[in-house]
Amino acid sequence: MKKNLVLIGIASLGLMYSCATNPLTGKRTLNFVSNSELFPSAFQEYGNFLKENKVVSGTADAKKVESVGVKIKMAAERYLASLGQTDYLKGYQWEYKLVDNKEVNAWCMPGGKIVVYTGILPVTKNDAGLATVMGHEVSHALANHGAQRMSASQLQTLGAAGVAVATGSQSAERQQMWQQYYGIGSQVGVMLPFSRSHETEADKIGLVLMAIAGYNPEEAINFWTRMSSNSGGGAPAEMLSTHPSDATRIANIKAMIPEAKAVAAKFGVTFK
Repeated sequence: MKKNLVLIGIASLGLMYSCATNPLTGKRTLNFVSNSELFPSAFQEYGNFLKENKVVSGTADAKKVESVGVKIKMAAERYLASLGQTDYLKGYQWEYKLVDNKEVNAWCMPGGKIVVYTGILPVTKNDAGLATVMGHEVSHALANHGAQRMSASQLQTLGAAGVAVATGSQSAERQQMWQQYYGIGSQVGVMLPFSRSHETEADKIGLVLMAIAGYNPEEAINFWTRMSSNSGGGAPAEMLSTHPSDATRIANIKAMIPEAKAVAAKFGVTFK
């Protein structure tokens, strides 16, 4: 009876998976968390982060982050409006902050809270490089990747409970063995590919946003090439990573650029 209940629960979550389609990707998404639930906690976490870290303001770099961020935000608004999704950004509270941190990183919270670390600026080098980064990070938020990861984690936990029920009559050693098999299989076979697909989606949407904002998407190749050189080749094998390999990412971006330019052309933006 317990086994059946767990399987019914997993099946019910699977049905929920097919209910939502993201307008930016055209894909049905795994999302059990609404923006009304997600945004308040994201905003609180963002506020706590700013209190605990040094925000850079009034400098040329801080102004550049603000300027590029506004252009990406406006591009997102224009793009979503063209898709008939003018209400999609409801609840967004856009902010763009530069934080003094040597880490080569940037991120965007669900709801539009964007942070760029000073450590990534030597790699972005110029406005187009910064637009590549900010467009990519904003795209994670727009595609609801945070909520999807939370939902996938919930489903993974429920699956582990199902394994526990299904093997409950076996010895403790065999129960542990099956949990290890499940953990490795679900991580390498499901969760990591899921994360890598999010990175590719964010690259694709980000190219469109930066192009609509007036930044040549060809510059994304230059940025990711610099990122690859900066990493020093220390990344794990692609199948064990949350991100595509540098070579895979750059190849994908090269293939995506014509479409990004074509979308931008519909908004009157062209590149030589």
